[in-house]
Formats: sequence, structure tokens, C-alpha cells
Amino acid sequence: MSTMPGPVPALRACRALAIALWACAAPAWSAPGHALVVRLDDSTSPRPHVQVDTRHARVIDGGVLELPFGRVEYRLATAPYLGQRARIFHVIPLSVAGMLSPAGLQVQWRGNGSFTAGAGRPGDRVQVWNGLVQTPWMIETLDLNLRIDPRQFRLSRGSALSFESFFEIETLP
Repeated sequence: MSTMPGPVPALRACRALAIALWACAAPAWSAPGHALVVRLDDSTSPRPHVQVDTRHARVIDGGVLELPFGRVEYRLATAPYLGQRARIFHVIPLSVAGMLSPAGLQVQWRGNGSFTAGAGRPGDRVQVWNGLVQTPWMIETLDLNLRIDPRQFRLSRGSALSFESFFEIETLP
């Protein structure tokens, strides 16, 4: 008869070890001094979902289309972070319907308030603000401009290029 533990006791031992490791590591994740990153609620924004109208497109370098999209207002719920030092990031989703490569799309913006100008591609997270959260709502208007390489897209007939950028807040110690 073997003295080696069977599969059930071995699984129990592995599970117990995993629980013990998680219990030791969990306080480090929530310990003071660590940044917390959360998606900001922008559900009260008038147009958080960007849809592109190609009638205003112009061709620039090598067949890339430039689309001046216009102004988009974002209303970001910052009440839970009042009095905290934080950074806010503009996040461009990695997945855009019909896109073959993130190199095919660049989003550019200019803030009309306290957010800085910037640019990013799908999957990017770009800092637009840094400071002390002083109001329960941050309302910012961005002038958006898109650069699209049509060779990097395969949109079905009648569909439009569409994506939803969002914002994340990172509270600082």
C-alpha cells in the first residue's frame, strides 16, 4: 500500500495553499499607499458613444483620412473621490468593429477646460488630468479629430465606424 496522498488530499492541500497566499497578498492590494484605478461613470454625458460621419473627411498623407469629429461633452462623476489626489486617463478601446489593426485609427483631442490635449490609438490609456478632485462632477468638452487608414478597416455595407472611449481615475496616495 502506498503512503503517497491520493489526488483528493493533494487538491485540498493546493487549494489551502492558494487561499493562504491570496489572504497574505490581499492586504497589499488594498493597503494605503497604493493607487486605485476605476472607470469613471459618464452615463450622464450627452454623447459618450462616438459615431463617425465620413462626409467631412479629407485625405492626408498616404491615403489616411482625417475626420474632424467636433465637440463631445463628457460629464464624469467624481463625487466618490472628492478631496483626493488623482489622475484621469482617456482610454481608447482596443476593440473597434471592423478594425484590422490598431495602427488604422488615431484619436486626437483638444480639451476646452482642464483636460490636456493628446492622442492615442486603440488600446491606449492617455493621461489628461492630474490634481486634487474638488467637485462632484468634472464636465469637459473635447474637440475630437480622427485619423483613419481605410486599408486597416473592413466595414460591412451600411455600417459606420463606431467606438466608445471612456475615462479612468487613478487615486494617488
